[in-house]
Amino acid sequence: MNRFLSILTRERQVFIATILFMLVNAILVANEWYYLSLLPAALFVVYLAFVSLDRLVYVVVFLVPISVPLEEYVSSLGFNVQLPTEPILVAILFLFFFKLIRERSFDGEVLLHPVSLAIYFNLFWMFITAITSTMPIVSFKFIISRLWFLATFYFIATQLFTNKTNIRRYVWVFMPMLMVVIGYAFVHMAQAGFLNQQKAHLSAHPFFNDHTSYGCILAMVLPFMVGFALNRKFSIPLLLLSRILVVILLAALLLSYSRAAWISIFVVSGVAIIMLLKIKFRTILLFSLVAGALVYSFRTEIFMDLEHNKQNSSKDLAQHIQSISNIRTDDSNVERLNRWKSAFRMFKEKPVLGWGPGTYMFNYAPFQLYKDKTSISTNRGDHGNAHSEYIGPLAESGILGALSFILIGIITLTTGIRLYSRAEGHWQTKMLIFAAVLGLITYYTHGALNDFLDTDKASCLFWGYTAMIVSLDVYHVKKAKTAELPTL
Repeated sequence: MNRFLSILTRERQVFIATILFMLVNAILVANEWYYLSLLPAALFVVYLAFVSLDRLVYVVVFLVPISVPLEEYVSSLGFNVQLPTEPILVAILFLFFFKLIRERSFDGEVLLHPVSLAIYFNLFWMFITAITSTMPIVSFKFIISRLWFLATFYFIATQLFTNKTNIRRYVWVFMPMLMVVIGYAFVHMAQAGFLNQQKAHLSAHPFFNDHTSYGCILAMVLPFMVGFALNRKFSIPLLLLSRILVVILLAALLLSYSRAAWISIFVVSGVAIIMLLKIKFRTILLFSLVAGALVYSFRTEIFMDLEHNKQNSSKDLAQHIQSISNIRTDDSNVERLNRWKSAFRMFKEKPVLGWGPGTYMFNYAPFQLYKDKTSISTNRGDHGNAHSEYIGPLAESGILGALSFILIGIITLTTGIRLYSRAEGHWQTKMLIFAAVLGLITYYTHGALNDFLDTDKASCLFWGYTAMIVSLDVYHVKKAKTAELPTL
């Protein structure tokens, strides 16, 4: 009886608190103060953080495609943050370190995995160059943001992926809100006629800054959707859904007018063929060396031919593809070259320690030459960064900054390709490895022309796919092989 009365008392207290909250919030909303409305969501996040951290990670993954920059709505704060995801990521980072300190336990195989060691080296060198940075506050903020991406999408994700089903779930959770964004972009495109290149640039705004980041994410999820569409163990409704999503993604990718994304899909298609045909590495290496020697031998002729290409970006798809190689009059291409040249000049001045992580956009203006500038050049540092995941770190953290990031890619991809060859007889596992490797290759290819790892959208997939490969290596392929060994 006493227990029943205590339950009634708690319910009455909850009811009264709810009514009071609604009344107070209604008064505040009437006076144009809306922030108290966020309290229930904040309490829900706090609850999940302590009760079910894995579900909180899924909440973040679900929300990532529709996160928007705060500066889009409040431009006077002097800082920017992606809402609602980054505040949650900050909370997860603190909770992650708190649990590490309190429990003093984390899977040693993951912590000491070669991919993890490469990540530590990259972070360590970023920390060193942040100390010597020309703008230390900017650099340390950059590192902290990298940490909350890694904590959630890499370290915690590896533990989620001890259950192989969660690898598929991670991608499926990402898809609904991405479909919402694609629908939003389609509506914008339809209003101006679908084949409108200028409209495509901001068709997914404010969820994506421009069409290049939008195209990048579409390309990254496509390998998994294709893999799901070919999964023989999926139910017929799920197979049908997967195939519909593949068609939608391809249409969205085409209408994004993102040439870098198109290139990444072309490269990934070639890699997929190589992996499926099991072409030997030495054959690939020999072919690459011969191709490289030919390109070097005819470099003058190739460069002259590129300079003669005057096809600018166009709403005509064939002409837009042709404009990829226009390095003379296409503003987008020429401005990218301007940014790269500026980065190399910055590197020459500070080749070892660089200018500091995250500082390129604030320092590159004096390194631009008048002859390299375009109509979209700026001296204010407000139009993006170095547009390369390899050249940007070269300017910001010196030679080791660029090499340490390349090392992460080499170790991750070689691990994934090795796992793919070892997972014979495990079709489901091979498909997951195959999709994760190809998804990462789309980004590493795209990274030659753009850099998005300072955003939650790219980090969610990039570090998530990296965590998948590490988890498949540590928890699934190794164990499967061990289980097959004869008992002595």
